Amino acid sequence: MKTLKFSRQRESIKACLMARSDHPTADAIYAAIREEYPNISLGTVYRNLNLLVELGEVQRLHCDNGPDHFDGDTAPHYHFLCRRCGRVIDMPMDHMDELNALAGRYYPGRVENHAMLFYGVCPDCLEMENLSLKEVDKSAVV
Repeated sequence: MKTLKFSRQRESIKACLMARSDHPTADAIYAAIREEYPNISLGTVYRNLNLLVELGEVQRLHCDNGPDHFDGDTAPHYHFLCRRCGRVIDMPMDHMDELNALAGRYYPGRVENHAMLFYGVCPDCLEMENLSLKEVDKSAVV
């Protein structure tokens, strides 16, 4: 295996991601990193994120037709994608390793891992929805 040369920009991208819990897109990471490295290009951010994913130091989350999100937490865990605002949130539930064995019974190859993404509406969007409904109710009374 080829030794990887140290890169301050790559380390800064990784540190930025590790300090966040909001699963940002590459564009959001780029915006944050530009404060420290004003001349960094979006291409450099993408290349370094791809490398960090290949090295297993960050996770890439494919979210339907939207942009990929990134997670600095590489421990197995699940995510929730809000269909309204597009936010990706960690699910506070145990990782079910037994799913690998169960899936392996239905697949002739070797199942090594799995990823799960739950879909729905986050609490913030539900609250906004309820506030909007209350506003509609108030206007109907007038």
